[in-house]
Amino acid sequence: MTESDPVQRRSFAAGRHPVQQHPAPPSPPWSAERLAARRPFLARRAHLRAEVAAFLSARGYAEVETPILQACPGMEPNLEPFATRYVPKLGTGERPMFLQFSPEFAMKKLLAGGAGPIFQFARVFRNGEEGPLHQPEFTLLEWYRPGLDLAGLMDETETLIRTVCPEGLRRGGHIVPTDRPFARVTMAEAFARHLGIDLLATAGDAAALAAAAGERLRPNDTWQDVFFRLLLGRIEPAIGRDAPCFLTHWPASEAALARRDPNDPRLALRFELFAAGVELANAYEELTDAAEQRARFDAWREERRRATGEDRLPDEEFLAALEAGLPPCSGIALGFDRLVMLATGAERIEDVLWLPAI
Repeated sequence: MTESDPVQRRSFAAGRHPVQQHPAPPSPPWSAERLAARRPFLARRAHLRAEVAAFLSARGYAEVETPILQACPGMEPNLEPFATRYVPKLGTGERPMFLQFSPEFAMKKLLAGGAGPIFQFARVFRNGEEGPLHQPEFTLLEWYRPGLDLAGLMDETETLIRTVCPEGLRRGGHIVPTDRPFARVTMAEAFARHLGIDLLATAGDAAALAAAAGERLRPNDTWQDVFFRLLLGRIEPAIGRDAPCFLTHWPASEAALARRDPNDPRLALRFELFAAGVELANAYEELTDAAEQRARFDAWREERRRATGEDRLPDEEFLAALEAGLPPCSGIALGFDRLVMLATGAERIEDVLWLPAI
């Protein structure tokens, strides 16, 4: 108690303990005041969605809808699914089902069937996600075009962002302009520029990568563990500040759904797009070889089995679609909620959602 606190002085003078002041619990996200605070962001969200759809439609893309329930949510060993089960009313055939990580498998099946250029605003689900940029349920914008290579997809993505966000991308008071060329930096260039190391020379050797970067090697660290720790902690914060940045040509081990670079098989034709410290999109020049895709899934399956004991079966229908003939194509998954955040300057992902899941 201080002498400047008259409420507490009166309480003690009356022989009572001071009243404990507890902050009021936050109002629920559907409350009038919180919904009203989100309305400007939500209005921009609606306009942005219409603008994106118009842009893609004008370029010959057809909007599609695919099932949220999947036999396999995805094979990524670091992502946790929401699991459920299908129970037929008649007969047998109960089987596990999952809420999708991404509509990628379903959309590639349509590509194999001859759908042509397609896009989708998809509801996707990832268990355990939380934080200013994460929700367990969110919206991905995905689009795929047969015959388009990775460089062409970067061109198209840059034109889309510039068209729908001409005022720039904002976060934490910082504005990243979109009216200038986006940066294009290979992963090897990024590690050389920001950490002074030859990334590819350390491939598969966790101790060598950690030593080269001056990073402590933790017990049971794999090369991938060290790579992603450096990427998230020291590379990503340094890029996409003056202009959005495409981080391209990833180590082949970190792009299981992408084609290898024909000029350097150590690399995969993958990019991620960064702006204002936010990862905005992930893209591949797609792998179309069914046998190679199965082998990569087997590697992921074994990695997950070792780490968690779970044996996650691949989507055999997806592999059958590759065998039937997925045309050469490129595709991208863009976090639509994050795009709305950067278009409006919103600080948290729930600010741009009508009603957040958590």
